[in-house]
Amino acid sequence: MKIPFSYNLRNLWSRRLTTILTASGMALVVFVFTTILMLAHGLQKTLVETGSPENVVVIRKAAASEVQSGVERYQASVVETDRGILIGADGQRMLAKELVVLISLPKEGSDKQSNVVIRGISGQSIRLRDQVKLIKGRMPRPGSTEIITGASVTKRFKGADLGDTLRFGMRGWQVVGVFDAGNTGFSSEIWGDADQLMQAFRRPVYSSIIFRLRDPAGFNAVKERIESDPRLTLEAKRETRYYLDQSEMMAKFLRILGLSLTSIFSLGAIIGAMITMYAAVANRIGEIGTMRALGFRRMSILSAFLIESLMLGLAGGLAGLFFASFMQLFTISTVNFQTFSELAFQFALTLDISWKAIAFSLIMGLVGGILPAIRAAHMKIVDALRAK
Repeated sequence: MKIPFSYNLRNLWSRRLTTILTASGMALVVFVFTTILMLAHGLQKTLVETGSPENVVVIRKAAASEVQSGVERYQASVVETDRGILIGADGQRMLAKELVVLISLPKEGSDKQSNVVIRGISGQSIRLRDQVKLIKGRMPRPGSTEIITGASVTKRFKGADLGDTLRFGMRGWQVVGVFDAGNTGFSSEIWGDADQLMQAFRRPVYSSIIFRLRDPAGFNAVKERIESDPRLTLEAKRETRYYLDQSEMMAKFLRILGLSLTSIFSLGAIIGAMITMYAAVANRIGEIGTMRALGFRRMSILSAFLIESLMLGLAGGLAGLFFASFMQLFTISTVNFQTFSELAFQFALTLDISWKAIAFSLIMGLVGGILPAIRAAHMKIVDALRAK
């Protein structure tokens, strides 16, 4: 004989206070677990979306990022002649030689300072980044000490809005525009003329070369030509791969931190579920004896108590996932471990994270309910009825 599902619902409802408290504990654990995964995914999503699969980033071999890279001018000229580079409608090669350096700026509403990426751009830089849109002001004039700031920089740092003047590199730089790059790393950067910035920071070399492929499928051939050229000490990566590499260290750290925290918290939630289910068994000894006398098998009793415990886990999982979903409304900033600059990004909830959160909550319910369920299933009919 099979115990009806309504029996489980009735029992959970009859002890609704302990049901709510136990499910709330599980919900808290699932909330922490989900938000950490959302945090790691949001970081990766922001950096990966910064790049385009049609673009190639060329940096010095063994350099982990543009900040650590150096490309000599003659090397840039060699790369610029590669036949795999797309030529635009205006007859110009879709290639930009760029400089990337870090400066420290004071944060809005605080005396603390944080690193910001300064990107020296050239004529084709904007055309290579389709996600970048100028929302206020105008583009900086070539050869001038004018800059444009990303939308995230404008919000989080002092003196970075349209019309303000920032001082770095022993010069004053006027903000003549603000650009929005959506949910990408470019929104956390400041852009200006590459040649002027190289003079200001006394940098005789570029940091990177960015170009668009004539044929995206021909990337391997372009990569081979650049990396095998004896005149060059450079490596080429698809822009998406480059930014994915930038996120891996930080995302891995966040996941390890999240798993460590949730492992500790989940022990408390599992113990809470176990106590709740043991109490349910103790309060229903006579009921269990009656069901056994009526012909319900041990496996049916075991399944009934496991189902109740799994329902507690599911309720906690759904609640934790529901509240975690609201974290998508917030934008936070952290230091990118590869560039040591501040990066703004949002929590990102995906279907993959959702099912992992639900699976985690069900595992907590299963582990917390298995021992009480086994105890209930192995009660002797005579002893259970006598206790009644």
